[in-house]
Amino acid sequence: MKKIYFILASLVILALATVGCGGGADKKQDAKPAQKTEQKATKLKVGATPVPHAEVLNAVKPLLAKEGIELTVVEFSDYVQPNLATNDKELDANYFQHLPYLENFTKEHQNVKLVSAAGIHIEPMGVYSRKVKKLDELKTGASVAIPNDPTNGGRALLLLQRAGVIKLKKTSVDVTVQDIADNPKELKIQELEAAQVPRSLDDVDAAVINTNFAMQANLVPTKDAIVIEDGSSPYVNIVAVRTGDEKRPEIVALCKALQSQDAKKFFQDKYKGAVVPTF
Repeated sequence: MKKIYFILASLVILALATVGCGGGADKKQDAKPAQKTEQKATKLKVGATPVPHAEVLNAVKPLLAKEGIELTVVEFSDYVQPNLATNDKELDANYFQHLPYLENFTKEHQNVKLVSAAGIHIEPMGVYSRKVKKLDELKTGASVAIPNDPTNGGRALLLLQRAGVIKLKKTSVDVTVQDIADNPKELKIQELEAAQVPRSLDDVDAAVINTNFAMQANLVPTKDAIVIEDGSSPYVNIVAVRTGDEKRPEIVALCKALQSQDAKKFFQDKYKGAVVPTF
């Protein structure tokens, strides 16, 4: 009898042990390892002219990457397509123009709704020549190339007036060649697309060139320009975005990166005064 009780007790203990092991196994199966959730980077596409804008944007990419923003820089060689592409949502922003140009562009293209998100730098416009070392050396009838877009054309004429070779009827940024009141040297003003002006240097006596295009042509503004704008220039280059996008977190982060101390150091080391940060 005792033997029977002993066998039954042994069976009960064995059954309990089996259940205990089974329960433990079930718990192990139910327990799932913690999965790491990877955050996808926010994509930001910005249009820019190659020099200096695209260079500056590429320099601040690491700062944006730390904020989880993947920056793609799309290069343009003209001043029209970046604004149209931004307005049409092909780009999130652009960085190539100064505020007077944007204001004039939106007046001429009333369907374009772009605003400035931040001012970044100034590129002093300069007069260049391969034939004279001073503008007063220009001969009567000399040819001078200037950009043909209204804002930069007016800016070029104002610089020529400051240099003393022409006089204008007014001094606003919307001046045109028709506003030349006095032209004692009878200069022949040739209006060309801004990107083409540096290529005209061998064919004209002087050319008024935007700094970004001058640098692309391997000209050093602070050394090669025979006349250059000073620090009082109002033509601050900006980040342009669609109206209402100024406060988008990734746009705010972009402007912060472009106005950072790292960006300032890049401007100073890379351009040595030819491109001047405004922050």
